[in-house]
Amino acid sequence: MRNLETKTLAEIGADLPVPSYDRDRVRTGIVHFGVGGFHRAHQAMYVDALMNRGTAMDWGITGVGVLPQDRRMHEVMSAQDCLYTLVVKHPDGRLEPRVVGSLVEYLFAPDDPEAVLRRLVDPATRIVSLTITEGGYHVNQVTGEFDADDPHIQADLRPGALPSTTFGFVTEALARRRDAGTDPFVVMSCDNIQGNGEVAHKMIGAFARLKDPGLADWLEEHVVFPSSMVDRITPVTTDADRALLAEQFDVQDGWPVVCEPFTQWVLEDRFPHGRPPWEEVGVQVVPDVEPYELMKLRLLNASHQAMCYLGYLSGYRYAHEVCADPLFTGFLLGYMDEEGTPSLAPVPGVDLDAYKRQLVERFANAEIRDTLARLCAESSDRIPKWLLPVVRHQLATGGEIRRSALVVASWARYAEGVDEEGEPIDVVDRRRDAVTARAAQQREDPLAFLRDRDLFGDLAEDARFTTEYLAALESLHAHGAHATLERWETA
Repeated sequence: MRNLETKTLAEIGADLPVPSYDRDRVRTGIVHFGVGGFHRAHQAMYVDALMNRGTAMDWGITGVGVLPQDRRMHEVMSAQDCLYTLVVKHPDGRLEPRVVGSLVEYLFAPDDPEAVLRRLVDPATRIVSLTITEGGYHVNQVTGEFDADDPHIQADLRPGALPSTTFGFVTEALARRRDAGTDPFVVMSCDNIQGNGEVAHKMIGAFARLKDPGLADWLEEHVVFPSSMVDRITPVTTDADRALLAEQFDVQDGWPVVCEPFTQWVLEDRFPHGRPPWEEVGVQVVPDVEPYELMKLRLLNASHQAMCYLGYLSGYRYAHEVCADPLFTGFLLGYMDEEGTPSLAPVPGVDLDAYKRQLVERFANAEIRDTLARLCAESSDRIPKWLLPVVRHQLATGGEIRRSALVVASWARYAEGVDEEGEPIDVVDRRRDAVTARAAQQREDPLAFLRDRDLFGDLAEDARFTTEYLAALESLHAHGAHATLERWETA
């Protein structure tokens, strides 16, 4: 068995594509916080594609992990010289692997925070990119303001504190660059948040103002935060994925990445200090990302929520199983056509009808084996950003809301933590205690879940929405998820 590392690349390259460039010539130009499957299937892949064309050699990526669970990624990347295998899984079962080499360094911040700061302060670092999940921005879901209550954020706000969070590292590095007279880096969010650049700007700016008002003023004048829309279904890597790579290609990779064939990146062109020529490898570089990001958030991401709770409660465990059920595909297309799409402005160059049909085809890719548990996770960060804006738009315009109300009710039912067979559900959510406590009350108080103002604002006071929501929740309790869906689609 061939372990994936620099000294085995030539041998591995006889059987699958490997970097065609000399990785010793690559220099860091991007520091990325949150190196997980998606970053490695997406941004790092695009940079690698450029390097294979002989360009962007000064745009190598240094990955940074700040969370305790990132230690495992540090261990694997260190053992493999930061190489990893990206395996595209086609619907017909064909595997398309390639070794990616654009990640050239991985730093585990808890072990050596100063090493991270040195890399961030280095003038060669011109972009700091983020995939820190929706919750990593510390946004109060109702007010939209910065929530500084997290104890790690509080620790980083103390005078003289060595940073431990992404926001702490970014602001400390910017302060050091300012003091040294070095141009600031661009902060590029790649998370699934509407207006992710502006959100990153607002939240990091708010953190900086609490830390150092003078730095916050400088940041407002000098630091740029472009927005982006990113899209590629990238499920969690499993032991079966590792075994398949070893069996079919004789490559031992501690953490390969699997993904679907589809990939899209729409990027706002605001990079005063330069950027890789991403448009040469298919990135759409545009002046305004918003129409594309709303399309993705309200159609793809919201449809994931529309399928995951109802699907899980119906006994399914994978997205492709849900999409093999015509009842569910009809529900998803109904949501997209009648609720999601009316909330969108025109999207330049996109046929929305074709896009929606393609989404269902992508969800149905059985080779990806995208788990519903993954889609159900961190709902407190997802539903308010992806689905509730659709609800509010439809309420304001008199549009259809029945399917969205059922989705919210299905989340409330899922959050009870027990499925329809009496088996426990592992509710993964940073607000787990709060959401499960409210879900536990809803048999006696059916609006208990919806009264969480930190998630829903005043939605519990909207009679049109609560009428649909209560009917859905009652049916879920009385008849189950699949029967409720049948009732909804035949009403």
